[in-house]
Amino acid sequence: MDISLLRVLFCLFAGILVIVLLTAKYRVHAFFALIIACFLVGLGVGMPLDTVLTSVKDGFGNILKSLGLIIVLGTTLGGILEYTGSTQVMANAILRIVGKKHSDLAMSLTGLVVGLPIFCDSGYIVLSGLNKSLARSTGISIVIMSVSLATGLYAVHCLIPPHPGASAAAGIIGVDFGKLILVGTLVAIPAMLAGYLWANYAGRKIGNPIVPEEQAFESNSLRPSTIKAFLPVLVPILLIALKSFLTIEPATANNWLTFFTLFGDPSIALTIGILLAFNTARSWTKASMSKVLQEGVEKAGGILVIIGAGGAFGAVLAATKIGGLLSEALPLASMGLFFPFLITSIIKTAQGSSTVAIITAASIVLPLLAALGLDTPTGHLLCVLAMGAGSMMISHANDAYFWVIAKFSGLEMKTMLSVYSVATVFMGLTSFAIVYILSFIL
Repeated sequence: MDISLLRVLFCLFAGILVIVLLTAKYRVHAFFALIIACFLVGLGVGMPLDTVLTSVKDGFGNILKSLGLIIVLGTTLGGILEYTGSTQVMANAILRIVGKKHSDLAMSLTGLVVGLPIFCDSGYIVLSGLNKSLARSTGISIVIMSVSLATGLYAVHCLIPPHPGASAAAGIIGVDFGKLILVGTLVAIPAMLAGYLWANYAGRKIGNPIVPEEQAFESNSLRPSTIKAFLPVLVPILLIALKSFLTIEPATANNWLTFFTLFGDPSIALTIGILLAFNTARSWTKASMSKVLQEGVEKAGGILVIIGAGGAFGAVLAATKIGGLLSEALPLASMGLFFPFLITSIIKTAQGSSTVAIITAASIVLPLLAALGLDTPTGHLLCVLAMGAGSMMISHANDAYFWVIAKFSGLEMKTMLSVYSVATVFMGLTSFAIVYILSFIL
């Protein structure tokens, strides 16, 4: 099948436009938007219908094979930590260390830590009551407090597994999860600080809106200890990271290495995290355990179908040979990391979802890795992080997380745009700058 570059690009842009319009304007679920785009692009370039269908099935199945367990286990772990109050315990522990005078920084750090296993929207809802309470008791502007918490959660959501965007991009591009978590954390910390600093600067200019009184969090004397609360988060990360280090050098077979290689597998490590999370509650009933597990699986289901559709879209794009055509026509080598960052930023700003943006971008970038000069293990890692940076900007009115923050903090649209949305721009640019610097070091 001989296809011109112009025809492929036209079909690609048409596919992206369909994804944006269906998800942002008509509120169609991202799964259906991505699948429709698959057939639009495939048939548009002249692929036979059965070939398109085969590519869709293969792409869908391959990505779920590598990520299915991780997403389900990750969402379940987050749900258990929310249910048992472990997130509140972690927040209070960080607050004790940082001090009430720096409650805004404490909330930002809390977002960074709590956000590791919990999606940003869920994390914000869980911590919003504590956030408002601290704003009232310390006198720090609710604008500063809310955006500090929101950006802390957002930094890890866009960059680090088991969050769906980063996980999907790692699966599509082919990146070791342990290395992505380690290096992604190094990128997420400056991103979080960028959001925190802008929140302080812009929030002071706006003043301090009145924080409405609301029912305090229900007292729970059965909340876990600080150590128990942190272990389900820290242990899986350490196991995955340790495996990543151990596999850098050729290893001789021994019991310890076999042990860490097995338990450092992301699926096993997250399972260990779930078992530790169950231990954070003093008692479990059949009803409560069933509820938490069912909610975890149901939430994962919605994410998995989007990720699978993203994999299908990538498989169709690969079948069009777009990588070879673009590499012959454009100086992609001179663009390097900027290309995945730019394409993700455009898709994110246009349709709102960081997850959809990074999955779509990963599908586009995959066949271009060699032309971009990124077809090495380190190049793959930096490419995923560049896309994660792009998926941060710009969060505005078409992003569901934007409205979660506005609703649970009581901030007006103008304030959200001038403080939070601008903060996401600085976060994205800061993250990309760190990734670019790392490209000279790694």
